Amino acid sequence: MKFFYLAFLLCFYPDLKIHASIPKSVTCTRTEYREEYIPGTKSNPGYVRSYEVDVEIPCGGSGGTRAQKIKDDDCTDGKIAGALLGGGVGGAISRKEGRWWAVPLGAVTGAAIGCQVDGG
Repeated sequence: MKFFYLAFLLCFYPDLKIHASIPKSVTCTRTEYREEYIPGTKSNPGYVRSYEVDVEIPCGGSGGTRAQKIKDDDCTDGKIAGALLGGGVGGAISRKEGRWWAVPLGAVTGAAIGCQVDGG
C-alpha cells in the first residue's frame, strides 16, 4: 500500500526533469540608422542619404542603453515535484507515530533537492 502512494504521486508529475537544459542558439539583431554624405559639385549640390541596416549582436549583451540579463534559474517545477515526491516517500516509509514529522520533512527535503535537480 505504501508503494501505491508513491506511484500515485509520480502520476502527477511524470516528466520530471533530471537533466540540465541545453541552451538554444539564438541570433539577435538590432536595426541601426545610418547616414552617408554624398558630395556634390557647383551645379549638382551634395546630399545626405539615410538608410537602416540590421546588425547582429550577441544576445543578452550590451545592445542598448540598458543591458538586461536573461535569468534562467527558476526552479518552481522542481520544487513542486520534489515536495510531492518527498512527502510521498516520507509518508510511505514512516510508521503511524512518525508521520506527523516525516511527511513535512520529506516535502521540505524533496523541494530542496528538486530545485537543485531542476537547475536552480
